Amino acid sequence: MQLTLKQLSISAFDQMSPREVSALLVDARALQRAAAAGHTQPLLRGKNFGLLCEADDVDAALFRSAAMEMGARVAHIRPSLSELSTPQEVRRTARMLGRLYDAVECQGMVRALVQQVSNDAGVPIYDGIASKNHPTARLAELLGNGTSPADNRRFVLQAVLLSTMG
Repeated sequence: MQLTLKQLSISAFDQMSPREVSALLVDARALQRAAAAGHTQPLLRGKNFGLLCEADDVDAALFRSAAMEMGARVAHIRPSLSELSTPQEVRRTARMLGRLYDAVECQGMVRALVQQVSNDAGVPIYDGIASKNHPTARLAELLGNGTSPADNRRFVLQAVLLSTMG
């Protein structure tokens, strides 16, 4: 995989350069071709992801399946943080998440809270990257090539996970 998105902020997907978008799509297409040929590899084996969300809905299932298909483990965590949490509480929780997981997907949390967690976790924190409203879903529309929209979203999501873990 070519692209490293580690340094991008949680809102940076909207501000990706054409080169970054192109590289991410190249990686997603490579994953798409490998899956079509039956040659998927556990490229995320040994990685542990946290899935911080209330509901076990379609977006949570997409994130979980995308990561697990690549060999990662995913723990579903019910968030105890809210907009009313103290900064110290958020900081302690973020640091703990950073010690336990290689990355954390936050779903259904306000952006300011996700940003606070991101500031202190020390690992990639995703802000709803599996959501149909996230810019990655728009990138999946560019994949095409005869696979379903759900599969295209999964390939783009996997490309993001691989690039942030690289």
